[in-house]
Amino acid sequence: MMSMTFGWSSSVTLLFDFWDVHGPAGMVLSVFVVFLLTLLYEVLKVWRVWLGSSSPLAQPGSPYAAPHNSHCDNISVNSPSESSLSPMQPQPTTANARSSWLLHSVQTALHMLQVTLGYMLMLCVMSYNTWIFLGVIVGSVLGYFISFPLLGRIM
Repeated sequence: MMSMTFGWSSSVTLLFDFWDVHGPAGMVLSVFVVFLLTLLYEVLKVWRVWLGSSSPLAQPGSPYAAPHNSHCDNISVNSPSESSLSPMQPQPTTANARSSWLLHSVQTALHMLQVTLGYMLMLCVMSYNTWIFLGVIVGSVLGYFISFPLLGRIM
């Protein structure tokens, strides 16, 4: 039976039978791989937001639009009479519909990859190995530290 407490051992099996770690060198390599996977997870989160916000299809209120940051924007309120006088948005063309479908497909694939990677990292942490846990934590912190300031510059 596997121990359900964190330990400092250099022997662990991660995710699959072939990822069986024995010794310090294997543990260092495994922590580095888990660290890189966690960095990739954080970059995927930013990439999905950037992809949605950089698309011409990302109109305000669209599911592809970046999350609204209310404390940075000036808010203007239009009355119903003003909004009825504003020009109507044209209906999407076939090319726009195709682009929307393609963007949605790419967003879906990236979401699937992000969820899969997230669960794999969760299972790595559930190995209850402290070194692997620290690799995930440090990778997440560094990935967030690097990725999210870049998001502010490219939007």
